[in-house]
Amino acid sequence: MQPRTIYLLFIILLYASSCEDVISVDVPTGKSRLIVDALIRVDTTEQFIPVVVKVSETTNFFEDIPVTSLENVIIIYETTDASGVTSTGTSSLIDVEVGSGLYIPDPNFSVDQRIKTSVLENENVLFSLIMDHKGRKYIAQTRYVKSAALTKVEQGTQTLFNKEETELVVAFKDNKDTENFYVFDFDFNEFLVTEDAFYNGQEFEFSYFYDKDLESGRELSISILGSDLTFYNYMNQLLEQTEGSQGPFQTPSSTVRGNIFDITDLDNQSVFDNVQQSDVFPLGYFAIVQEYKRTITLN
Repeated sequence: MQPRTIYLLFIILLYASSCEDVISVDVPTGKSRLIVDALIRVDTTEQFIPVVVKVSETTNFFEDIPVTSLENVIIIYETTDASGVTSTGTSSLIDVEVGSGLYIPDPNFSVDQRIKTSVLENENVLFSLIMDHKGRKYIAQTRYVKSAALTKVEQGTQTLFNKEETELVVAFKDNKDTENFYVFDFDFNEFLVTEDAFYNGQEFEFSYFYDKDLESGRELSISILGSDLTFYNYMNQLLEQTEGSQGPFQTPSSTVRGNIFDITDLDNQSVFDNVQQSDVFPLGYFAIVQEYKRTITLN
C-alpha cells in the first residue's frame, strides 16, 4: 500500500471516529407547572354533564408528560332564579384510579355528585373549579356556552395544495341574535376557531382540508363546540403557537395563559391579586360548552 493511500485511510478512519462523539445539549429547565384539561363537552339530550378533569405536569424537553394527582378537587355551581335568589350545588371529584390523573364525580359519595344537564336551563349558572395541588390552590370559573348545530358533514373531492389532501365540507346555521364564537374539532387533534362577524345569522359552509390522503373506510368524528370570546382567544393563540400540530391540552405553550388562576397567596387583606406574581400560574383551560357531533366514513 502506498504511503499516500495509508494517509488517506487514516484521515477517513479519524473522521468516522469523530462522528461517534456524544454531543451534550443544554435544554431549558424550570419549575414544573400544573396542566389542566377541563374542556367539558355537553350533549343536552343526556341526563348528566360528562365531567372529566385531566391533570398532568410540564416537564423538561425530550421527556414524557407525567400525570399528577390532586389533593382535592370540587366543582361549585351557582344558579340565580328570576327573583334573584341564588342556590348552590357542589360536585366532589375523585380520581378514576390512583395515579390516573383523571377526575370524575365521586361515585362512592353518600349523595349523587353528578351534575344534571337540566342545571344548564338557567342561563346565569356559574361554575367554579377549585383544585389543590402540591400545596397550591387553584380556581377557574366559567359559564355554559351554547353552540349551533351541524347541518352538513360531507367528504369533498377538491384539493388545496397537493393531490394527497382530503376535503371535508362542513356547514352550520348561525344564531343571528347573539355574537357567536365556535371551536371545531376535526379529529386527530386538529382544531379550528371561527367567529360569526361575516356570516351572522346565516348558513355558513366551508371546506376543511387534511394534509394527507386518508384511507377509505376511515371513520372521522367531527364536532362543533360553543365558545365565548375568552375561550376563542385562548384557542386561537394556542393554535397559532402550535401550528395546529397538537391539541389544546397536549403540552400547552407556556406563554398562553388560560382561565385557571393560582390563588394560594391571596388573603384579600395584604394580597388581593397576582400582579406581583405574574409567573405563578398553571396551564390549561376550564370550559363547559355545548357540543354537536357527527361521524362520517370516508369513501
